[in-house]
Amino acid sequence: MDIWTYQSVEYVTVAGELWLASASEYPRSMRALWESRPWAPAVLPCGRVFDVISMPSLFGRRVLDELWASGPGCGPVASYRGRTLLFVQPGAAARLRTLLAWEEWARDVPPLLCHGRGDAVTVPPVQRMLDAPDSPGQGGGRWIVAPDTREPWLPGAAVVLWACVRAARGRGGSAGPRVLGAAGTGGPEGAQPAGPQAAVFDFGSEWAPC
Repeated sequence: MDIWTYQSVEYVTVAGELWLASASEYPRSMRALWESRPWAPAVLPCGRVFDVISMPSLFGRRVLDELWASGPGCGPVASYRGRTLLFVQPGAAARLRTLLAWEEWARDVPPLLCHGRGDAVTVPPVQRMLDAPDSPGQGGGRWIVAPDTREPWLPGAAVVLWACVRAARGRGGSAGPRVLGAAGTGGPEGAQPAGPQAAVFDFGSEWAPC
């Protein structure tokens, strides 16, 4: 088992809902929407509470494996239309874009899409309908490990770059599944342990290629 099976948590807690709503200009209205339609997706801006890094699905799995097997873990993560979407610290999207511009990194890492200030993303419902098909026509995305605290830990650009390079070069080993929220080891210097977070998102947004 790995993070995609053993650690799967698809439902947003009340605390996680508060965190998501805080990204909106109108958090009370967002919460009112979810209260009346908990199965409805919502559009939230990036740059205030979180940025989002979108990567090819298979590569995204490898990156998450690196973050959990040898690194500090991850924050919320989402999956939409063949992409893995990683929630990161505000400002990390622009920083990662700059780091990936270096030829040394670009030749190893596949094209990533960085969503930061000025972009918006569509997040999946806070509650998933059991009979809802996982298709674009029905919202498409789903939470793999949904946010469940008011202030989830989010990785920065350096942590994500480290995991991307290891995943691209195939240098990282797997230490098996870890309990969500456990402190990682062997990560980049200065990385902090992840809180009990991670997610999979339904994203329709402006795409800002890295």
